[in-house]
Amino acid sequence: MAGLVETKVLLPPSPPSLPSRLEMHDLFGIATRQDQIPWEVFEDGVEIYRLYGDGITGPTAALLRFQKAGEVPLHEHAGYEHIIVLAGSQRDHKGAAEAGTLIINPPGTRHSVVGEAGCIVLAIYEKPVQFLAEAAPVSAPACEG
Repeated sequence: MAGLVETKVLLPPSPPSLPSRLEMHDLFGIATRQDQIPWEVFEDGVEIYRLYGDGITGPTAALLRFQKAGEVPLHEHAGYEHIIVLAGSQRDHKGAAEAGTLIINPPGTRHSVVGEAGCIVLAIYEKPVQFLAEAAPVSAPACEG
């Protein structure tokens, strides 16, 4: 079945947990179908669609869409974070990551992520992140088309 999700219902509201298997096809072509996703506000200029988990307890997987100049502020990872850049690029203090890049941040790492032109990433967290009061400076654009 062609489409974003192979289920009976096309992208239901963000579930806290999956009642059954979820399949997403053609992830690297997601930018062409991003208007089919029921995004929710996450941070200023960043939207989220949770695939499972609530981001507060236990593991979480989500799509994040950075609008122009969107930013996820400084946070620390209690567990592993896996990021796959699906469209555009994102930047943190270690540099830019373009579409097709896998980033694995180990427990204890901190960073903020910014965007200027927009991007979409798949984020998989082993444990919830802790947002910190001070933002780390990030130079140059994080998301470029």
